[in-house]
Amino acid sequence: MVFMGDRATLLETGRFVQRHARNAADEIIEAVRAVDAVPDATAEPRTPTPDADPDTEHETEAETEARHRRAAERGDTASMSALGALLLRRGDLDGAEPYLRAATAEGDRAAANNLGVLLHQRGYPDEAAGWWRVAAVAGSAPAAHALGRHHRERGDEPAAEYWLRQAAEQGHALGAYALADLLEHRSDVGAERWLRAAAEQGHREAAYRLALALERRATAASRGPHESASSTRLPGAAAVSSAAGAGPGGVTGLVEPGDELAEAEQWFRQAAARGHRRAALHLGALLEKRGELKEAGRWYLSSAKEGESRAACALGFLLRDAGDEESAAVWWLRAAQDGDGNAANALGALHAARGEQQTAERWYRAAMDAGDVNGAYNLGLLCAAQDRIAQAEQWYRRAAYAGHREAANALAVLLLQAGDANGAEPWFSKAAEAGSVDAAFNLGILYAGRDDDAAALVWYERAAAAGHTEAALQVGIAALRDGDEQTAERHLRCAAGGGSAEAAFRLATVLDARRPEPGPAVLGAPRDEKSECEEWYERAAEQGHRRAQVRVGMLAAARGDLAEAARWYREAADAGSRNGAFNLGLLLAREGNEREAALWWTRAARAGHGRAALRLALLAARRGELTEGRRWCARAVELGPAEVAERAARLSEALHEELTA
Repeated sequence: MVFMGDRATLLETGRFVQRHARNAADEIIEAVRAVDAVPDATAEPRTPTPDADPDTEHETEAETEARHRRAAERGDTASMSALGALLLRRGDLDGAEPYLRAATAEGDRAAANNLGVLLHQRGYPDEAAGWWRVAAVAGSAPAAHALGRHHRERGDEPAAEYWLRQAAEQGHALGAYALADLLEHRSDVGAERWLRAAAEQGHREAAYRLALALERRATAASRGPHESASSTRLPGAAAVSSAAGAGPGGVTGLVEPGDELAEAEQWFRQAAARGHRRAALHLGALLEKRGELKEAGRWYLSSAKEGESRAACALGFLLRDAGDEESAAVWWLRAAQDGDGNAANALGALHAARGEQQTAERWYRAAMDAGDVNGAYNLGLLCAAQDRIAQAEQWYRRAAYAGHREAANALAVLLLQAGDANGAEPWFSKAAEAGSVDAAFNLGILYAGRDDDAAALVWYERAAAAGHTEAALQVGIAALRDGDEQTAERHLRCAAGGGSAEAAFRLATVLDARRPEPGPAVLGAPRDEKSECEEWYERAAEQGHRRAQVRVGMLAAARGDLAEAARWYREAADAGSRNGAFNLGLLLAREGNEREAALWWTRAARAGHGRAALRLALLAARRGELTEGRRWCARAVELGPAEVAERAARLSEALHEELTA
């Protein structure tokens, strides 16, 4: 349906179609300008041009045209061919055709080639092919290239290869590239040779594709024959068959992967320097990976200015990492407006971090509309952060159904929190099988909650193998439970190194158990250095692990460093450790400060520490507070352990006898 108010739109659409048709013709003419739409360099004029100036280097185009017109009117073939090419280049097909036909009739092969170009532009491809054949048989490489392209468009690959090879072997860059493209389409190992030939003549697309082929082969060689042959490529990168080819000097032989990578970079540079925007993008990515951020930014900028949205997006990330968030947003906006979903997501995250939730949501939706599934996932995160759980679930589902593994994990977490463990399990499984480390760990938790320790361990081990800290801790604990101390130590070291305080503490206990019993203290002997187990205890203690803090205090006390011991006991006690409070009381009592010691013992006893209750009972007995002493004795008997309970019972009887005496 067309609405009446759309007349201006229809007119603009018509203009667009006309422009598109002209641009398509211009692309053909442009190729001709460089090579085809000029007289062949090998075509010598049959007769000298009478009016030709020996030095025409500084002629204007109008002067050149006038000179050729005068000579053409006198029947000069070369001038007729040159004038026809000049008018063809200008787009004056009606003016060019009679001159080109006249020169062609006189056997000028450049005119025959350019007459083919003219007829192709008029929409007579078969007649054009006939004149290209005439010129190609006469030795015109541009005509052979055009004829090869003509046959390939019609699906006649043998004929296409024949004529493209004729052009390529004459040193025609476009012919060499077109031949390489045809051979690559057939997975022919000879493609790289012709890519190289075209690249060496300055063909930028050939240089780019040659670089990709070299990079891919070097990457595959560094992985080895038994590893995956797939390689990560930037979107849109053309695939080229890899084959051993001649190096820059034309010498064929084995090349080390590092040499091929270096050569690939040089070809990327050559293509990028000639304005190939994807090569500039790829070169920027290589340099960024190497840490050469300044030069990477320069190539990203070059590519972005040529309209490559991925380069604009990458430049935005570089600027953000450098602290220039405002400039990053400018490039992300440019890329997002060109349909780059990654840039739209980056803008969404930027606005979300600023608390601009509505703007963030708009950009996440734009990312989703651009086909980036991360947009739906990020919308889920945004809604979940605002407690819009139903909407969060909706977006997570959308992303999860599209294959987003972290969205599947997040959806499963939501379902689990809602009490739907059966609904959560398949999503955890789907995410874990797709490679989500968090989902694998969550599956372990799910099975552990069902007392299925064997299944839980399988998933914990998978997550631990991928570097999940808490999963490594769980595997370590399971190995300790099974008596496999070596496996336990390996996983506990991984988890502790990843920042787990509990893993650091458990690793320290494993190492502590191996330490030999300390010998008798020798007066004046140097103090021992801290052992590895003490270092791990300290790492856990510094992260607030209360049991580790108590243990560090005990080791410090054993070294005679009472101030250090008191500091750690106090930290543990303040965090709620009854053992810390009890040990701090012991230190204070040894220093004669029984009053403060009683305060810490009281805290420990109220938290369930039987020895602290017994100490309080003894203090009360010494002070003559017999009833108070019996009360703490009763508490100690209740709390235990057995040895403490027995002593407390005897003390209580003694106090009772004293009271009833």
